[in-house]
Amino acid sequence: MKAGIIFTGTGPILILTTYGAFDDPKFVEKLARKGIMKFMAFELDPELVRKRYGHQFEAIMSDVQQSDDLRVLDYNGHNVFYNFSFKELGPPLLHD
Repeated sequence: MKAGIIFTGTGPILILTTYGAFDDPKFVEKLARKGIMKFMAFELDPELVRKRYGHQFEAIMSDVQQSDDLRVLDYNGHNVFYNFSFKELGPPLLHD
């Protein structure tokens, strides 16, 4: 399971995914089907996300059923942006 912040044209979202990488072509395709064609992705430690989001994290995790799955944990950009420091973000992955 991977966790990460995806910065889109409308702001950041926090996601959980079973894809192995944020540059996996199938992951990129799934985002594109949701209207996200251009993004910056930053991986987060899933345990850190679990600590910050508690029951909400657990509820989403109990719903992840597929091997190629993607769930939005938080779509409130203000929340997402301020819940994590820049030091906690992995290196950026840019998709244009």
